[in-house]
Amino acid sequence: MSLTRPTLLLSLAMLLLLAGCATRPVNPPITQADPTTGYRYTTREQHFANKNSDNLVILAFSGGGTRAAAFSYGVLEALRRMEVVGPKGIKARLLDEVDIITGVSGGSFTALAFGLYGDKLFDVYETAFLKRNVQGELIGRVLNPGNWGALWSPGWGRSETAAQLYDEILFHGATYADLNRGSGPFVVATATDIATGTRIGFNQGVFDVMCSNLDAVPLSRAAAASSAVPFALSPVTINNYGGTCHFALPPFLSVYSDPATTPRPAARVVTQLHDLQSYEQGNKPYIHLVDGGLSDNLGLRGVLEALENVEALDFLGRPTPFDKVRRIVVFIVNSLSEPATNWDESERPPGDVTLLVKATGVPIDHYSYDAVESLRDMIANWQKMRTLRNSAAFRENKDPEIAALLRTPNIDLYAIEVSFTKVKDPAERAYLNDLPTSFVLPAEAVDRLRAAAGNVILESPDFQRLLKEAGARIVTESSAGPASASSAH
Repeated sequence: MSLTRPTLLLSLAMLLLLAGCATRPVNPPITQADPTTGYRYTTREQHFANKNSDNLVILAFSGGGTRAAAFSYGVLEALRRMEVVGPKGIKARLLDEVDIITGVSGGSFTALAFGLYGDKLFDVYETAFLKRNVQGELIGRVLNPGNWGALWSPGWGRSETAAQLYDEILFHGATYADLNRGSGPFVVATATDIATGTRIGFNQGVFDVMCSNLDAVPLSRAAAASSAVPFALSPVTINNYGGTCHFALPPFLSVYSDPATTPRPAARVVTQLHDLQSYEQGNKPYIHLVDGGLSDNLGLRGVLEALENVEALDFLGRPTPFDKVRRIVVFIVNSLSEPATNWDESERPPGDVTLLVKATGVPIDHYSYDAVESLRDMIANWQKMRTLRNSAAFRENKDPEIAALLRTPNIDLYAIEVSFTKVKDPAERAYLNDLPTSFVLPAEAVDRLRAAAGNVILESPDFQRLLKEAGARIVTESSAGPASASSAH
């Protein structure tokens, strides 16, 4: 029996009506904030029992679509291959020494997936995500008439459709409760509150301010929020119940509650706390999240805040979460690309869309550069203060006022930049720089990004200095780089 035209139209209308009932997942509230539970750094310390407590290793994964996901994955692969022997003769994989991973946009997929799967990631990630046309599949779903009703629903959007796809192909229903049960490093995916520009890191400490339970949040929604590029994707909306769960700042942050006694330098910490505490006022029931790159494209801002906090609390003689740490190593995995243009060869200026993309990207790129330089400035300052404290003139005088001025944490800081600018081969560097920011790349591009990341680490003077000063050497390395580059004596 054939269907008449009115019947077909009625069927289509019913299909769209049913699809229009789709609603986004709602993050549930909590009635009491409890700093001893949930997915946060201080509750993850039990998982670090077998690691060297003297060292804190942080990986910061930038944004940049599949380009960033593949480049950061190459870093994980390289650290997995490297076995290091320390001064006490103990052998360990560098990957097992990683404590914290921050991820933004494309980098958040690699960070979250590694936190969830651990070593199993190396069996599935390449085919499940990196060498998959994720962008094409997402466009196909958006253009599918069966999804139009949901997409037109006020409780849904393109990013919810994206989160659904990410869940099916990579996360398979996993939530932060699953991530918390694992034994991997502490992972923070970052998004941006489009109303205020506030950086929102997905961890229970931030969700405490919103009086919400992060455990129930799917990892796919965190990845979708972190990579929700404005215009291309819709914001991801979460509920804010701030002011209903008796939230109080943890002890290591309570010193910032009184502006009159706030230590310096800690400007980033104070600003972030001020922004987050605005959610406690009860007049912001919804938070609309977009790409984390708008507030922190390197995943480095939170790292700088943590280090400033350590510096300020050390100055006041207060305890910090890193009191036992004597060495902090930050791998800055920056997949920023700078494709060449020929705009200055034509009288006609670039079009509106091109200008919009460039106008958004330029300040983000410059902010990323400033973040790296701020970390290097901090490293130089801590080293300089230590040199002065150890000088003969200071040891002889021991003036308390001078000692206070020279006080900095007794921690060695290392910044190892893994970026396209560090690729030595000009042709390879140009190839990587021309790769687009999208969620689809040729398989060859994915492989070359992975290989480049490993080679940059091995050739990094800062990495070699770290090994030398730590009294360590690499005894196993099977990457494409020269074997002789993997040893430091």
